[in-house]
Amino acid sequence: MSHKIDRRDDVNPDEGINKYGDVEFADTMNNKYPIDTEEHVRAAWSYINQKDNAAKYDANEVKTIKMRIKRAAKKFDIEISED
Repeated sequence: MSHKIDRRDDVNPDEGINKYGDVEFADTMNNKYPIDTEEHVRAAWSYINQKDNAAKYDANEVKTIKMRIKRAAKKFDIEISED
């Protein structure tokens, strides 16, 4: 079950669309952490596991983002380590 991710005041969701295009994001509300390519999935996993980045979300939101990244990793046959 996915947890709703809240809109962040420090992010403009249009920036994600402008930078990456109309792609799938792990944070769909703020268009953060693109997960449309193998490279993006690896980067998203790396970034969400950095304390500064994870601290911008509550625990359930981080859990949801990680779940979405893991699901995308399976599509690209990427093995990622737990946290």
